Amino acid sequence: MAQAPRDYYAILGVSKDATAEEIKRAYRKLARELHPDVNPDPAAQEKFKAVTAAYEVLSDDEKRRMVDLGGDPLSSGGGGGQGNPFGGFGGFGDVFEAFFGNAAGGGSGRGPRSRVRGGADALLRIEVTLAEAAFGVRREIAVETAVVCETCTGTGCAAGTSPRTCDVCAGRGEIQTVQRSFLGQVMTTRACSACGGTGEQIPSPCPTCGTEGRVRARRTITIDVPAGIEDGMRIRLSGQGEVGPGGGPAGDLYVEVTEAQHDVFTREGSDLHCTVAVPMTAAALGTDIALETLDGEEKLDLRPGTQNGAVVTLRGKGVPRLRSSVRGDLHVHVEVRTPTKLDEAQERLLRELAALRAEEVSVASAHTGIFGKVREAFGGR
Repeated sequence: MAQAPRDYYAILGVSKDATAEEIKRAYRKLARELHPDVNPDPAAQEKFKAVTAAYEVLSDDEKRRMVDLGGDPLSSGGGGGQGNPFGGFGGFGDVFEAFFGNAAGGGSGRGPRSRVRGGADALLRIEVTLAEAAFGVRREIAVETAVVCETCTGTGCAAGTSPRTCDVCAGRGEIQTVQRSFLGQVMTTRACSACGGTGEQIPSPCPTCGTEGRVRARRTITIDVPAGIEDGMRIRLSGQGEVGPGGGPAGDLYVEVTEAQHDVFTREGSDLHCTVAVPMTAAALGTDIALETLDGEEKLDLRPGTQNGAVVTLRGKGVPRLRSSVRGDLHVHVEVRTPTKLDEAQERLLRELAALRAEEVSVASAHTGIFGKVREAFGGR
């Protein structure tokens, strides 16, 4: 019984009136997702074969015309070319390489990969005080990373020995296998498991690192924390991260700065905030307060009649902006405290003051409520 023609348009996910460019884009997208070098899943490999065959058919005007007439150019006797379903292409790899080149597909021309590879980046966190963050500090920090093995200097070989060509892949770093399917012979390529794709084997491993060319070690480095750095920022130390396999170049070390909470000041960018509590009498009469800042003691002038919640700003007494000589401000929030307990003499004096200021205080009654009525309490007197 004849097999029903395959729907090549559905395989590529395009309509029957798709242009050649739309068919090409659809194939590129699917090939990037399904190619065996990208997706080793056997099911993905079968799909890759199908989409490649569909592209080969729909990109050929004659074969596409046959599909539109209800035929299947890849079926037996369908004009596929003596069992080769790819016509002018040499196979799946050739189709893929036509778009992406040897480095991405195909299975030929890649060759062995180097044993020497770049190392990963590393992350370390340190805590600094507000003053250290504001003015900068030099710190010595201990860091544990992979470093070059001193025994073999990164070769991974025991003294007096060297790598040899892999017996399994003959130095190619990859193994090719040929499988037969309904589409014909399909060649796939995978990294050689015996040498890890390097094309070399180490017969006498280094006794210290065991072919890695690197070992973990603890070392001390000096770091300069810049003035004005903020909580959560990172400092990059180039080449201070993990040494790569085979003694490859080290990655970078990132130092993340955490700013410890200050007892007095809170920080918002380059500005600082703090709160000072003053008695009601000092706020009314005005006073000078000795305030300890990041630069030492400063005199804070509170004018007579200072209200609760007032903010006094000291210009340029905040934190320097990062990589700038400009500094933020220090904002002092005033909290006026009213006495909660008065002795007889203090109460008498306050009542006399209220009378002098015509701020009559009435006694609470059922008609006036539980709160004393204050007349013109905040008059301009």
